[in-house]
This record gives sequence, C-alpha cells and structure tokens, in this order.
Amino acid sequence: MTATGAMWHNWARTEKVMPLRVERPRTTAALQRAVRAAAGSGIRIKAIGAGHSFTGIAVAPGIQLELEDLSGLSGEPTADGLVTLFAGTRLHDIPRLLAPYGLAMENLGDIAAQSISGAISTGTHGTGAGFGGIAGQVRGVVMVTASGDLLEISRESHADLLPGVALGLGALGIIAEVTIQCVPRFVLHAVEQPEPLDDVLDTVLDRAAAADHFEFYWFPHTRTALTKTNTRLPFGTKPKPLGRVSRFVDDTVLANGVYRVTCATAVVVPAIIPRVNLLADKLTGNRTFTDVSHRVFTTRRTVKFREMEYGIPAELVPAAVRDIEALIEQKGWRISFPLEVRFAAADDLWLSTAYGRATGYIAVHKYYRERSSAYFSAVESILRGYGGRPHWGKIHTQDAADLAEIYPHFGDFLAARDRLDPRRLFSNQYLERVLGI
Repeated sequence: MTATGAMWHNWARTEKVMPLRVERPRTTAALQRAVRAAAGSGIRIKAIGAGHSFTGIAVAPGIQLELEDLSGLSGEPTADGLVTLFAGTRLHDIPRLLAPYGLAMENLGDIAAQSISGAISTGTHGTGAGFGGIAGQVRGVVMVTASGDLLEISRESHADLLPGVALGLGALGIIAEVTIQCVPRFVLHAVEQPEPLDDVLDTVLDRAAAADHFEFYWFPHTRTALTKTNTRLPFGTKPKPLGRVSRFVDDTVLANGVYRVTCATAVVVPAIIPRVNLLADKLTGNRTFTDVSHRVFTTRRTVKFREMEYGIPAELVPAAVRDIEALIEQKGWRISFPLEVRFAAADDLWLSTAYGRATGYIAVHKYYRERSSAYFSAVESILRGYGGRPHWGKIHTQDAADLAEIYPHFGDFLAARDRLDPRRLFSNQYLERVLGI
C-alpha cells in the first residue's frame, strides 16, 4: 500500500520530515518489493516503528516504511519458548499474543508503544542487574537486504552477524521478523516507596544486585528518591493488583494529568519548580501490589518530554548522580523532571550500551516545551567522563569518531554495514553522524 508523503513527527516532537513516499507493506514479499523499488530508483528507504526515539535514527526523507500491518506471530512458539514476531508488532500487543502459550517476555522497559523491531534496533532496555536489554532476547532475525533478498540470521545461520543485527540501528537492512527467547509467564511483586536519597546512593549497588529489578527516580531540589523494587514470582501466585481507582488516580491523574499542568506552568514560572517537585515527592510512591509481569514493567506516559540517557559502569552510578546533583545546584537550574536510574547485565552485542560490562543507566529529562540543550550538554559531559555510552534512541551529541573509541566492535559493525548496504540505501543524516558516511 503506497501513499504520498505527509509531514511526520516523532512522539516527542524533536524530529520531523516530509517523506517522498510512504509504503505500508502487509507481507514480507511486499516489503521486499518496496526495498527493490527503492534500490532501483536510488531512493533511500527507512522503517519508522512507533516514533518513540528522540533522535533522528528512523527519519525517512525518501521512502518511509510503516510496518503496522506487518504484525503478529509468525508461526507457533517452539517447545523451548522461541517466538517469532513480525517486525511491526507493538510491545503492548505481545503479552496478548503470548498468553495462550503460557509465555512472557523476560524483561521490558517502561514504555510499551514501540514496535519490536524498533525496540531492539535502538537498544531499548528495562532494569534488572541480572537481565539484558530487549535486543539481548533476540535469537534470530529475518531481514530484507539492500538487494531486496531475505537474509535469515540466527545461531545456526550467518551467526557471525547476529551480534550486529540484533541491535543494528536500522543500518544493516529492514527487519521483517524477529525471533526472541521467551520465558514462562510470571508475576511481579512491586514495592514502590520514597527513601532518603543519600541512603539510596550509599546502598544502590547492593540493592540492585540483590533484587530482580531495582530502579529509582530522583526529583531535583528534593532529598528523596522514589525506589521501585520488583520481585519475580511464579505464575499462579495470587495477584493483588492495584484497584482501578487507585491506578487511575496514581497513573492518570497524578503521573500524567497533574504533572502536565505543573510542567506547563513551570515553563512560565520556573521558580515554582522546587515546590512542585516537593509536592510530587509527597504524592508519589508508597504502594505495593502484585500483578502479571507486563502490567508492572510498563506504565502509561502522556506528558511529552525530551530525554538523554547514558550507560556507564554500574559501580560508578552513585558518584555520577552526586555530580549531577552538584551541577544543578551550582548552575541554579530549575529541573522539573526526575532523573531515572536503572541497571542491566553485561552482554555481547556489538553496539549495546551494556557491551562487556555491568551497566547503570542514568537518564535526564526535560518537558518538551522547555529548552534542554544546556542541561543535557552539561550532564552529557559528566557521563562521558565516566565512560558513558549514549542510548541510540535518545538525545546525544556523539559522532562516529567518538563512538569508535568506546565500542570495541565498532569496526566490525561498520564492516557488516559495508557488506550488507554498500550503497547506504538504509542510511539517513543521524546514521551518517554516528556511523560515518
């Protein structure tokens, strides 16, 4: 299905483009035809996913591929839990698809709007010192190459490419199918509570190591961290979910509705931000519940923001957070959005922010109507000083020369790109910056 291009914006309104043409393939064969046509006419082609990246990683000024119709299961799961999904499948649809087979994804981030192909291609992750990002769950990919041919990559076929393709930035081809390793369904017991920031920083490494999933948020201008600890329990454990009213009040009224108003007000009157953050500090947290995994991992976010996130060696997280706190105090900035800290296990994916090291993630945010460049630039400088690697889908300023120094297999990825897309059919301005032309 083809349409004339219209103006496209990503979710955060940080990127926009008027594509030359929009294609909506419904089958893998149609996807191949679209790529072959683009290659024949010399026009670049990109898949956009759900548009939840803050960077221009999926911006498609040539042919824009929308894969929403290429969605769902491709065949039945295997006995050992391997599940193959079409590339456009949204994360929020996967639990419904897996439920009849008693399966679940091993770990998730807190946003479920992304497509599975977009999530793995940008390095989307959740938290849990013993768990990797979503790309770490990939066991195979079927990809349309620049010639329009299908290339199956797995541990049994073209295995040398899997560490690159599983987190490929959309630079190596157009993903048609993704095979992930799933686990038996499970529930999570969630404990969310405010605690003194200094106590959390003093114990965070031990807590992250001891818990299945641990993270915390810190609202600048307060001395409190909102901690979130999730414990995995067997499916069949009696759930004690949040009631509809409680969930509506906490997640819709407070987390989105009230916060949208206060952020908008803070743009006009920045001086009120410390008082707003103190109020948020008192109104959030202090809840315990048990529910199926995806309902605990994911949350609904309707307040638009801009985000920068870096992965650093896990043991350096306390010092880095304290440096950011000191920076905000020194500059006299008024920061309305919280700082978020999460953890992940080391992995072996070439362009993973967690490649070769246990990783702590520090994310900073700004309301989308606020200027973010000075704050992000200063925090980025701190995190780069700790050996930080930027999240591919979130705002950063690094280029290919910078990134080659912090990714041991950067050269291997570039060689795979030269092999699979020598004419740069799948490139765009962002990829030229981070990978080179």
